[in-house]
Amino acid sequence: MNATDILQNEHRVIEQVLDCLETIAERAQQTGSLDKDDARSAVEFFRGFADRCHHGKEEAHLFPMMESRGFPREAGPVGVMLYEHDLGRVRVRGMDQAIDRAAAGDAQALRDFVENAQGYIALLRQHIQKEDSCLFPMANSRMNAQDQQQLLREFEKVEREEIGVGVHERFHAIADQLAAKYGPAKARQSQAAAAPLDCGLGSLR
Repeated sequence: MNATDILQNEHRVIEQVLDCLETIAERAQQTGSLDKDDARSAVEFFRGFADRCHHGKEEAHLFPMMESRGFPREAGPVGVMLYEHDLGRVRVRGMDQAIDRAAAGDAQALRDFVENAQGYIALLRQHIQKEDSCLFPMANSRMNAQDQQQLLREFEKVEREEIGVGVHERFHAIADQLAAKYGPAKARQSQAAAAPLDCGLGSLR
């Protein structure tokens, strides 16, 4: 198993919760009412699993490994992925800040939540496609078996020492609970996602 296989498996869980968030936002927009508990669960998942756990592994271990194998940070794929991680954090923060007021009936806060949710969903879906289709194959082409084993050890250490025993499983439980309420993952594919990607650096800008 390559270290990037773990990251791709995590992408599938993230996509599951993105689908749930999309339904939460759609219902909020249609009804003028936000389910506070489910919105909070989604934000908790994206902060803890998508960002701290998943992006944390990439930023602390995969990206430095790629840089050491010749991928530039500035004007290169690593820099673009880091920039998109930061954009995602802004969107999650925007959702978080709007939840209480939106759930209390503040119409502007509800619009803010929906706007940030929709922006985050679009960003993350495209980001995941870039990583799965371009970034990870590029990384694997430069890393040898020893590199992969080193990353696997580092990923395990992140789970054990930085995230904590049982926390990963708790986030999976949140994903499953949301999916059980909002239905199975939908087959959603935007025009941007449907378009073939050029895996040159320009496609990752």
